[in-house]
Amino acid sequence: MGRVVIVGAGHGGAQAAIMLRQLGYAGTVTMIGDEPELPYERPPLSKDYLAGEKPFERLLIRPERFWAERGIDIRPGERVVTVDAEAHRVTTDRGEAIQYDRLIWAAGGRPRALPCPGGECGDVHRIRTRADVDRLVAHLGEAERIAIIGGGYIGLEAAAVLVKLGKRVSLFEAQERLLARVAGPALSAFYAERHRAHGVDLHLGASVAAIETDPASGRMTGVRLAGGDGTPGMLVPADMAIVGIGIVPEVAPLLAAGAAGDASGVSVDERCRTSLADIFAIGDCAVAANRFAGGARIRVESVQNANDQAGVAARTICGEDAVYDAVPWFWSNQYDLKLQTVGLSLGHDEAVLRGDPAAGGFSVVYLKDGRVIALDCVNATKDYVQGRALVLAGARIDPLDLADASRPLKELPQQC
Repeated sequence: MGRVVIVGAGHGGAQAAIMLRQLGYAGTVTMIGDEPELPYERPPLSKDYLAGEKPFERLLIRPERFWAERGIDIRPGERVVTVDAEAHRVTTDRGEAIQYDRLIWAAGGRPRALPCPGGECGDVHRIRTRADVDRLVAHLGEAERIAIIGGGYIGLEAAAVLVKLGKRVSLFEAQERLLARVAGPALSAFYAERHRAHGVDLHLGASVAAIETDPASGRMTGVRLAGGDGTPGMLVPADMAIVGIGIVPEVAPLLAAGAAGDASGVSVDERCRTSLADIFAIGDCAVAANRFAGGARIRVESVQNANDQAGVAARTICGEDAVYDAVPWFWSNQYDLKLQTVGLSLGHDEAVLRGDPAAGGFSVVYLKDGRVIALDCVNATKDYVQGRALVLAGARIDPLDLADASRPLKELPQQC
C-alpha cells in the first residue's frame, strides 16, 4: 500500500494528511513536526492568542482523536535532518531512519533573525510558534515600552494587540512605508494613519543598528537606529522587542539531497513535485510559477497557498491529474479593521481607490495592462467576494466605473 511521510505539521502538512485519507489513500501516513503540539492554526498567534482571547485548544486544526481515528501517525517534537532521495529515507534528529514511498516536504520556515548586535538578547521575541508567544506573554508584565521591528502583517497585528493591552509601542520599518512588499501606497498610508491614531510611534525608513542592553543586568534598554551616514543614530527606549522581518525557508535537507532550488526556497512544478523523484514540497518553502504573478516563480506565504498545494500533492499521489492554479488570498485583523486581499498586486501599473478611507470601509483595485489583478478590501467584504471573479477572469473594467463604490463590482460592464 505504500507509505507517505509528511515533514512539517503546520497547515500544509496537516491538510495533506487529511486529504490523503479523504481521497481513500490506504497506506501509512506519517507526519513529523518539530513542535511538541498537535497541528494548530498559526494566524491567531499574532491576534487572538497573543491577546489572550482564544485558548490554545481552539487553535487545534483537529482534535487529538481525529488523527488516531484516521490512522495518521503524528510524531511531534522531531526534526528531519537528512533526506536520502535515492534510498527513499529520511533521518530525524533522534537518529531514526524512516522509509517512504512518497515524501511531502511542508516544513515552512523559521523567523529571520535580527542581523545586528544584541539581536539575540533575551528580551527580543518573535511570533512564529505557540512557544514563541507563550514566552512573549510571560514577559509582558515586565515591559511597558515595546519595540516592534518590521512593518508587515505580523508586526502590525502585534502592535494593535499590544496597544489594546495598554503598552507603549514603537514600530520600526526599514522601507519608506508599511506593507511595502504586499500593498500599494494608498493602503500603506491608511494603516500608518490608523496606527498613529491609536498611539503607535511609527519610524519609517528606519534601520535598526543594535539592540542596546544594560551591562549589569543584560536587560534591554532600547533600539539604536542607524544614522544616515552609517554612524549610530537615535536611541528609542524599549524594554522588549518583537522581530517580524520575514522567514527563512526550511529547505536545507532537501537542497543537500540534490533538490533544485536555493536558500530562498525549493523549486516545484505545477503538481508540487520537486526535481527529486517522489518528493513534493508545499507551502511557505516552495517556489512555483504563479499565473497571478504573471507567471513569475514565487513563494506565497499564506494558509490558502499551503492548503491548496497540499490538496494538489495529495491528489497527485492518489493518481489524479491535479495542478495548482489557485488565486491567492490573505487576511489581516487590526483594531476594528478587517483587511481581505485577493490576487497579487505585484507589478501593478494602476491603483483605483473605491470608497472613502475616512469612513473606515474601502477597497483598492490594482490593474496591470488594463486588467484587474488584485484587490485590497478594508471592511468591504462584498468587494472582496465579488472582486475574486474579476481577478480570476483578468477582467478589463473602466477605472472610472471601478471607482464608483455605489455600484456593485459584479454589475460593472467589462471591456473586450
